[in-house]
Amino acid sequence: MSSTLDSLPPALAKIVQRFQRATDPKRRYEQLIWYAQKLNDFPEVDKVPENKVPGCVSQVYITAVLDDGKVVFQGDSDSQLTKGLVGLLVEGLNGLTPTEIVQLTPDFIQATGLNVSLTPSRANGFYNIFKTMQKKALECKLELPN
Repeated sequence: MSSTLDSLPPALAKIVQRFQRATDPKRRYEQLIWYAQKLNDFPEVDKVPENKVPGCVSQVYITAVLDDGKVVFQGDSDSQLTKGLVGLLVEGLNGLTPTEIVQLTPDFIQATGLNVSLTPSRANGFYNIFKTMQKKALECKLELPN
């Protein structure tokens, strides 16, 4: 599945469009901070190695649970900008099925224009957060009864 806006899940398409309208890097950062503030509090008990995103300079944690066949993510980071990336992905991917999440390609990251605004290590971290969320969605799928 390529990530043209038409093929993206509605919530993720809306987020991509929001970032495409913000041509100024400062506005994109402000939007990321807004997503960081929207995140629910992340339980300290979930800050364990198996929930840590590998390959991130910041400390990033992601959890995923299945609720009625849909994945519900939670996440946190010790960096506001990275927390905003987590918030963006949580909002864009929550409520999708594991299959929908696993089939997504990371093209939408370029479509947001954030890869241009972010430092290379943060852009790489964004990709790693997305890949970790896909992995967790796949683990949820494996837990489903056949």
